[in-house]
Formats: sequence, structure tokens, C-alpha cells
Amino acid sequence: MQHGKELKMPIETNDRCDETGCSLGWISSLVARLVMISGLGIASSHTGDLVPVANATTPTPVNANASAPAPVAAVMAAPPALTDLPPEVAMAPLKDATGASFKLADFFGKVAVVNFWATWCGPCRREIPELVKLNKEFHSRGVEIIGLSTEDPDASAEKVRKFIQDFQIDYRVGWAPREVGVPLMQGHEAIPQIFVISRDARILKRFVGFSATYASQLKQVLEDALK
Repeated sequence: MQHGKELKMPIETNDRCDETGCSLGWISSLVARLVMISGLGIASSHTGDLVPVANATTPTPVNANASAPAPVAAVMAAPPALTDLPPEVAMAPLKDATGASFKLADFFGKVAVVNFWATWCGPCRREIPELVKLNKEFHSRGVEIIGLSTEDPDASAEKVRKFIQDFQIDYRVGWAPREVGVPLMQGHEAIPQIFVISRDARILKRFVGFSATYASQLKQVLEDALK
């Protein structure tokens, strides 16, 4: 694929998606497991792990059984419920598409942009070219963009590597284990999601979903973070 030409990729459709975001189904699957455990009479100590984000404006999760997705408001940058990157999230072992190991703590001292996405997510496909542009503009200034796929790393490895090539992604791409994704998402499981993390590991801004105004909003957050 030649550089300088507009990148046009097919947008996949999925019954978990609308125009701005897709639902992962992590929470519903967790609830189902808890119901099963409860039926067996086994107590669980993790029922309070998922806490809704306060005052967040996010796309309404899509009901897979509905005949059509409900209208969703445009994505907005919402104040994050977490003010600091949790140590257990920062130190969690991650693996990128080349097989190399890393962790979010490796990027302390830089401004980090953590993007949760999936290859099957149409809004993620519209968002990623904007991240590629931002990486070209901000990487030399001390910004690290990290794309973390929410897909199973074994089942999606080939698809993710092809996606990286097709979309000419030049920032680090890996996978998000649930011990990283769930604590950050805090009950709002729609993707794409972005967390902007400061040099001293503070969560400055959270973006849920994708809209036409997304790139300019994120760019301004990065400019402010670099001051």
C-alpha cells in the first residue's frame, strides 16, 4: 500500500456495535458466571469489582437482541473516575504483536495514550487512522501511543498483525488482559476507549467511543499534557 494515499478499509458490522462504539460483553459474561456460582451456593468476593464511572457520557451499550441500535450521543471526553493509574495495572505483564513483553509502567516519564480496541469494531477502524496521524505528530515530543486489543491473543494474533500492516500502524500494539481492561473501564465496557496518562501516571482524560470531533479533542489534551 502506497503512502500518501487515503486509506480506505472496509468497516465491519457487528450486532454489538453502533456508529460510535461496540460492547465487549465482559460484564454480562461476568454476571452470568456469578449467577451460576450463586446457584451452586458458592460465595464470590469479587462482586464489587466493577464500579460505574461517575458522570461519564458514553455510548449506550448495544442490545444484541434488539431489532436496531438505539441512537447514541457523540463521544465526549469524560472525567475519569480513576485519578491515578493503579499500580497493579501499570505492572501487569503485556505482550505486543511482535511477541515482546512490556508493561504500562515502561512509559512512566512520558505522556501515554492507551487505546482499547478490536479488529471487528467498526468505530475502532475509523479511529485508528487518527491515532496514526497523532503518533507521527507527537511521538518525537514524548508521547507514546499503545493500542491494546481486547481480543483473545491466541485466536486473533494473525488478524491483529494483518490489521497493523493494512492500517500502517507505527505505534506499539498488543493485547489487553482483563486484569488491565476491567479496572480501567470500571463498568463502561464500550470500545474504543482511550486513556491519556500523564508523565507521573495520573489519568488526565478518558474518551469513550468515536466521533468526528475526536481527533481535535485528543490533540488538545496532549498539548496540555506536554506543557
